Amino acid sequence: MNTLPALRTVQVQRYVMPLREGGSLPGLAEADDGFLYVLKFRGAGQGVKALIAELLGGALARIGEIPIPELVFVQLDEAFGRTEPDEEIQDLLQASTGLNLGLHYLSGSITYDIAVVQPDALLASKIVWLDAFIFNVDRTARNPNMLYWNSDLWLIDHGASLFFHHNWEGREAYITKPFIQIKDHVLLPYATRLPEADLWFRERLTPTVLEALTALIPEGWLHWPETTETPDEIRAFYTRFFTERLAHSSSFVNAADHARLSSL
Repeated sequence: MNTLPALRTVQVQRYVMPLREGGSLPGLAEADDGFLYVLKFRGAGQGVKALIAELLGGALARIGEIPIPELVFVQLDEAFGRTEPDEEIQDLLQASTGLNLGLHYLSGSITYDIAVVQPDALLASKIVWLDAFIFNVDRTARNPNMLYWNSDLWLIDHGASLFFHHNWEGREAYITKPFIQIKDHVLLPYATRLPEADLWFRERLTPTVLEALTALIPEGWLHWPETTETPDEIRAFYTRFFTERLAHSSSFVNAADHARLSSL
């Protein structure tokens, strides 16, 4: 079952304002389809690798039927940033010419507060499973990266996950590496159905789906100065990482469940 529709590509028409959160300096922009998007820039600190993590993490959430704003590819014209008065933002826009990534802006959403609304146990378990699968360090009580919109919990910001690609020479070790930061996950106390979440994802992440997942990565994001590998070779490792880590999912599921029970 392939649940990965092709991503739309939109063109930025108007830069609305910066969203000064974290180190990546995302921005709010209006596209040629009339919608607002939270724009993640290829010219930001972590470059295209953060966009790859955002893309793959978001697509995996979609496969898991976890609410996430629509992801789109966003084309930024070379001349777009020339009239921006803020020098830092102008530099960022000009360094981000080409294909970037956007998330549909959820107008009226608020930061999800676990103290106010507790999540469904299966949903919490699927989110914990996903974050352990992709090494997402950014889902803590201090920085939950979840929104509350239309009476639902929505995930945002997976750019800090899959950090093996920042240590490309040591990437092999991450396939079976435990994710010790799962103990700090904001939803871990509510993730009481992890085995069910594991089965949910294992049934959906077939070889065909995983190949379709990594095929989403634009070739232009796969030219890295630290390696002579071709885009196809880099993409093939992402596929192998997901395939082999999925085969060893019991290790990170058991570790997450142990961390949850230890905190009781």
